[in-house]
Amino acid sequence: MTDNHAKPRVLIADDERIIADTLAIILNQSGFDASAVYSGEAAVETARQLRPDMLISDVIMNDMNGIDAAIKIRTMLPSCKILLFSGQAATADLLDRARVQGHEFEILAKPVHPRDFLARLRG
Repeated sequence: MTDNHAKPRVLIADDERIIADTLAIILNQSGFDASAVYSGEAAVETARQLRPDMLISDVIMNDMNGIDAAIKIRTMLPSCKILLFSGQAATADLLDRARVQGHEFEILAKPVHPRDFLARLRG
């Protein structure tokens, strides 16, 4: 028998490991099935296998930025909800480029309080 009410699967990508791991802990304690990865490339590869319901990604990462990873994941998994977050000004240019390509993403500014973060996920 399959469980249609399984915990939502969330993939978190941030090259700052402590942030990715902390978000995964918060989400796992809040009723989600969360996994953390530490690069855009890892997010795309993991999403291919994990098929998450949601991607939460930092924008500025060393290898592949979070917007490029989000676009690849959205192409692969059109129903995957995507939430980006960033503490850096360079994000605006990357978001503008994505918009020109027809991609809109919700973005949160770092740092974000866990309560506000959870409210956004559930909203």
